[in-house]
Amino acid sequence: MPFENPSRDEIKRILQETKNIAVVGLSGDPDKTSHMVSAAMQAKGYRIIPVNPKEAEILGEKCYKSLADIPEPIDIVNVFRRPEHTPPIAGEAVAAGAKVLWLQLGIANEEAAAIAAAGGLTVVMDRCIKVEDSILLPHGKS
Repeated sequence: MPFENPSRDEIKRILQETKNIAVVGLSGDPDKTSHMVSAAMQAKGYRIIPVNPKEAEILGEKCYKSLADIPEPIDIVNVFRRPEHTPPIAGEAVAAGAKVLWLQLGIANEEAAAIAAAGGLTVVMDRCIKVEDSILLPHGKS
């Protein structure tokens, strides 16, 4: 059965219930899409947890080398990595106890989706979290 993203109502519920978003591939460069999207989500009240082994801090938050290093609950793992790198990230998201694996716009991988779904995660692929949040929750999370 081919992958299908959750309904818009389900995505809205996910965003309303989300506090912590671990961003894999978050760049410290403010001109990069991952940085712009994460900064916008942070400004909307989400806690952004950067996952980037090459940085110490991004957006005022401590960077972690991997999802396994994050010492607090993760609601969404938002991924800014090429599709071929996503299956291991899906496995790490399952091991970390995340609720959702979200592959950003332009990123889709059926194997990653299957790994995450088998681990009990909701999967969103090829969608921009910032765009979805702006459409579904234009006035904030409340």
